[in-house]
Amino acid sequence: MVDDDRAEQFIQLLAQHERRLAAYVLTFVPRSADADDILQETKLALWRSFDQFEIGTNFGAWARQAALNRIFDFRKRKGRESQHLVFSDDCLQQLADAFEQDAPRRETQLERLSDCVAKLSPNHRRILSLRYGEGLQMQAVADRIDRTVPATYRVLSRIRLVLRDCVRGISDGVLPASESAR
Repeated sequence: MVDDDRAEQFIQLLAQHERRLAAYVLTFVPRSADADDILQETKLALWRSFDQFEIGTNFGAWARQAALNRIFDFRKRKGRESQHLVFSDDCLQQLADAFEQDAPRRETQLERLSDCVAKLSPNHRRILSLRYGEGLQMQAVADRIDRTVPATYRVLSRIRLVLRDCVRGISDGVLPASESAR
């Protein structure tokens, strides 16, 4: 059984990796309802076997492997139900292997992106939050920031370009004040 300290460690690690784990599952399972089920099964499996996880090793990779196992189980069930599966298990395994090989680069990019977003002005962070955090449509974002939809598209486009350049190390991640006033 997992003690309270281990339970707290599990919760912290899962919280750090939960969104990326969900994205990983959605990469391999097209229907969001199926992906949600697989994600829940994965979390249960992770919790049940957490006493076997060695703290200090790569929780994300461990969790993704557990998710991949649940995805294979899901595919076997769907295969028995005569539902058409697009990729073979071998292809799926190759995709998962490629994902794991690229994981360190993606982690670095996510860290850089977080740093770059922190450099944006509060107004620009708010626009990003409205559009991507809350998932609002452009009209709703424009209404909230008191701009026209075309002006909102332009400022969001400039923010994305600045973030792209910042993540690549080309710029400092700061959108000039003159750019945000247009």
